[in-house]
Amino acid sequence: RVMGILNITTDSFFDGGKYNTIDNALFQTEKMLTDGATFIDIGAQSTRPGADMIGAEAELKFAIRAIENIIQRFPEAIISIDTFNSKVAHEAIIAGAAIINDISAGDDDEQMFKTVIQHQVPYIMMHKKGNSKTMQQNPNYNNVLLEVIDYFVPKVEFLKQNGVADIIIDPGFGFGKNIEHNYTLLNKLDR
Repeated sequence: RVMGILNITTDSFFDGGKYNTIDNALFQTEKMLTDGATFIDIGAQSTRPGADMIGAEAELKFAIRAIENIIQRFPEAIISIDTFNSKVAHEAIIAGAAIINDISAGDDDEQMFKTVIQHQVPYIMMHKKGNSKTMQQNPNYNNVLLEVIDYFVPKVEFLKQNGVADIIIDPGFGFGKNIEHNYTLLNKLDR
C-alpha cells in the first residue's frame, strides 16, 4: 500500500504549495492514484519547521473542500486527514476521510484522542519535539530511541484500551531531530 501526500497549503515543505487549488489537487490526486497510491493524505496546514499556523477555520475550509471534491471524483481513494486539530479531524471524517494523521499525537489538541475514539478510525501519530517554530533549534535527547518509545507507549495503551484497533507510529524524522537522531531512529525501526 502506498500513501500519496497532497498538501493543499501554499507553505508546504513537501511540494511547495503546487496543489492549493481544487483543479491542481484533483490533477495531482489522479496522478498519484494512477501511479499506484491507495491512500491520499490531505494536509491544509503546513507542518514544516518554521511554518506559520493558518488557524482551524481556514484549515477546515481548505481540507473539507478538497476531501469532498476528491471523493466525488475518485470514490475509490482512501482519504487520510493530516491535522493536529480535533475539529478538523472530526469534520473531515464526516466528509468522508477514513484515517486521522496527527503530527502531535494528541499533544496539540486534548480532544484529539476523544475524536479518534469516537470515530474508531485508524490513527497515525507522530513524535515531535517542540513546535513548528522551535523544533529544529538544537534538538537534544539523552537517548532518542528510548525517549520516542517512552513517548508512544502510554498513548498506544490508552487508545487500545478505548477500542482503537489501528494505530500507526511515525517516529517523526526531522521533527525536533538532527541528522544523527534521524539515522538512529531509522536504524532501529524494528524497535
